[in-house]
Amino acid sequence: MTSQQQPIQSGFSATSTAAEVVCGIDLRERTAIVTGGYGGLGLEVVRALASAGAAVIVPARNAARARKSVATIPRVQVDDLDLMNPGSIDGFADRFAERHGALHMLVNCAGIMANPLSRDARGYESQFSTNHLGHFQLTVRLWSLLGAAGNARIVALSSRGHRFSPVEFEDPNFNLRPYDRWRAYGQSKTANVLFAVEADRRGESCGIRAFAVHPGTILTELSRYLTDEDLAGYGLTRDTPRGFVPEGQSAAEGGVFKTAEQGAATAVWCAASPQLVGYGGVYCEDVDIARVSEADDAKEPGVKPWAIDSGAAQKLWKLSEQVTGVRIE
Repeated sequence: MTSQQQPIQSGFSATSTAAEVVCGIDLRERTAIVTGGYGGLGLEVVRALASAGAAVIVPARNAARARKSVATIPRVQVDDLDLMNPGSIDGFADRFAERHGALHMLVNCAGIMANPLSRDARGYESQFSTNHLGHFQLTVRLWSLLGAAGNARIVALSSRGHRFSPVEFEDPNFNLRPYDRWRAYGQSKTANVLFAVEADRRGESCGIRAFAVHPGTILTELSRYLTDEDLAGYGLTRDTPRGFVPEGQSAAEGGVFKTAEQGAATAVWCAASPQLVGYGGVYCEDVDIARVSEADDAKEPGVKPWAIDSGAAQKLWKLSEQVTGVRIE
């Protein structure tokens, strides 16, 4: 368990926006990749990094839609990528390597949540495949370019939903147990945190630091599989206003979801802030490093110990190497 897993009093808060976090930071001469960067909080991450001068590549399964979304943002390019297709991941990585000598920021934003059971072409459960395995393969394929940057950062978009489940190493793809869409989501989000822990351990000596992020509760396209009953469990409807609600208020007084601009803030902070020089392998939320929490309530802030366990992180990395067939050379 990392000893750095405690707040550093960043001066930001749950209401901070990505634009506020990146203000005054110069990212000229730096290159970023943001998966899922053409919608929701991913688009706001792209907007913030580009506003600070970074060149941003947005990989997308629907490149035409992505180009339309980012058309007005300077220094942004779109390329093809399907995270559930290993050949597509390899193709994207090869094209990027041909065009760029280094990668300074890799922000793994793309994901799916609580969908009905489906599998990729290899038979792997889709949430584990998209949210973790696809990003694992992408990161490893780009590892040498991250190392070439000298001070690269990897940001893995996790969720407070990691509290729903640890990684079930005996049956990660629900071949032996009944499928539960929320446990599957929780497992994939725990995997994102464990991935950051081990990526940071492996990368620190060559200047690669990794962070996991809970962006906050945001109603974006990621929630397309949520039912009205799911929302009602939080006292919400699809018409609930966006925006952060201070503690003690109700949804009716202004909504409990963060805006996309607020949700992107922690990812941008982890990707670019000088406040995190010397840090890595930690889970962050509300633009600060989070506390470790033993609480069972899935709505409680903080990270569960199982998600930052170094032994589990190494075990997941080895499993991921085996099932994807890629490893750091």
